[in-house]
Amino acid sequence: MSAKPALTANRLSTSAAHPDKVGAWVVIGAGVSAALHVGKLSPALPALGDALGISLLQAGFLLSLVQLAGMTLGLLVGLSADTLGLKRSMVVGLLLLTVASLLGGWARDAQALLVLRAVEGLGFLLVSMPAPSLIRQLVPPERMSAMLGLWGAYMPLGTALALLCGPLVIALAGWEFWWWLLAALTLLMAGGVLKRVPSDRQRRLAAQPSPGAVSGWWGRLRQTLRAPGPWLVALSFAVYSGQWLAVIGFLPTIYAQAGVAGGLSAVLTALVAGVNMVGNIASGRLLGRGVPPQWLLYVGFGIMGLGTLLAFFVWPLSPHGEGLPSVLRFLAVLLFSMLGGMIPGTLFSLAVRLAPGEGTVSTTVGWMQQWASIGQFAGPPLVAWVASQMGGWHWTWLVTGTCSLVGLWLARQLGRRSAP
Repeated sequence: MSAKPALTANRLSTSAAHPDKVGAWVVIGAGVSAALHVGKLSPALPALGDALGISLLQAGFLLSLVQLAGMTLGLLVGLSADTLGLKRSMVVGLLLLTVASLLGGWARDAQALLVLRAVEGLGFLLVSMPAPSLIRQLVPPERMSAMLGLWGAYMPLGTALALLCGPLVIALAGWEFWWWLLAALTLLMAGGVLKRVPSDRQRRLAAQPSPGAVSGWWGRLRQTLRAPGPWLVALSFAVYSGQWLAVIGFLPTIYAQAGVAGGLSAVLTALVAGVNMVGNIASGRLLGRGVPPQWLLYVGFGIMGLGTLLAFFVWPLSPHGEGLPSVLRFLAVLLFSMLGGMIPGTLFSLAVRLAPGEGTVSTTVGWMQQWASIGQFAGPPLVAWVASQMGGWHWTWLVTGTCSLVGLWLARQLGRRSAP
């Protein structure tokens, strides 16, 4: 009688032990579908203003509520993912996004959209927190860095797709259909995760016990926050995400002030956001070939600081007090986003490596996401305040350059921690 359960457990262990690259791709696709919900609002703001009378202040709250959820719940959701199960957490998050977006299409006032936006923020966190740990378990060790680099591109890919597809869908079918279309896509991805990702029980049976592993929320929280690695990757993500969103978020405004047409402005902004994927993918490949993560962070933060200096600095010796030609300034912003994209891909890989225990990977990613949200929440207002005080955007480089210098110092500390 005892042979049958043992045989069943052995089969589960064997099936979960085999890498499942398709399952890893499904996890990445689920992240992109969640990121679409974060980016879907920006192209819909003009239509929402006309249809629901949403004010500029209400629009600002709609944009920031997702970051507010990350600022306050990132660590808690990471702990929940490690406790409730990685696959279960991701499916619940996708279903929350589906329901909130479906109901959002029927919203008829700003208050309803605000509440549903908060629910979407929670759903986004439930999807993004367990993903790096799931990818780690679904791919062979030699492919882990490359796949985590691809995972790091989920946010810029989702943002770029929303900026490109959103205006077209809204113009053809209305903002409500845009909400419902993304709800249907997210529901489809939830089905994909259910079908292709092994269950949490299968992976537990296949996993080897981790030395020094602790159980319980308090034990994992204490283990995570006492280790220096999670703090270093979290603060690094904060100084990266704050300056990246500040520059990308204000590009349409900068283009409008420069007289660029709205359609061209949307394409240029989507291009700048989209090239961030190049750096993410490149970081995974370079890490897989043995390039030290410290050097990738050095290049990323160095180019971000230099790129904004070239893009925004007004040369005092120029005849009319101008900067570089517009084409060169746009190329500088492209490099800022593209090579800066090596930072999140590298940090996701380091978060997995520097988590203090096997059961704290999602908790570490949650802590990193919480600080990333703090950076995204603080960066744009700081850049806007400097621009308003200085009468223009020509001092933006000072804020982003300071963030880059802090990032370079953190990269040095991470290099010491991640050295073999």
